[in-house]
Amino acid sequence: MGTLIPEETLAMIGQRLSEPVTGTITSRDAQRFALAAGDRNPLYFDEAAARAAGYRTTLVPPVLLAWALNPPRPLDDLRADGLYRGEGKRVTLNVKRVMFGGEEWEFLEPVFAGDTITSETRLKSLEEKSGGSGPFVLQMTETTYTNQDGAVVARAVGRSIAR
Repeated sequence: MGTLIPEETLAMIGQRLSEPVTGTITSRDAQRFALAAGDRNPLYFDEAAARAAGYRTTLVPPVLLAWALNPPRPLDDLRADGLYRGEGKRVTLNVKRVMFGGEEWEFLEPVFAGDTITSETRLKSLEEKSGGSGPFVLQMTETTYTNQDGAVVARAVGRSIAR
């Protein structure tokens, strides 16, 4: 096969796709997210409960990491498919469309209110495959989330299908 992935795109595997993004997660942001998700876990709201459970302060709901570091954007930045236009390096493939194919998270350390988190996304792999509808590319990215102490607190592996 090999016709859907240009050589210069294959050379991008392992490279960072955009500049790292850093932000501090406030207890207010964490609590608003937890309430919106319907999660009233006292470890997100009550510092005494968090300390009694052995934590230094209140926790941040883990999945908030997926949204906390994304800057607000105007609706004009949306593509026709409802996703925001990408920033950073473009992964060029010889395809007509790209679809979200899922995401797997690995939570390694707790994230606390007041932590400063840096996310960094790299192109993990590109694999041309053949399916019932013809050839496609399975693209994988890996985003690493690191706290202010240098500890990796989470990893997310994203998949997209390009045909």
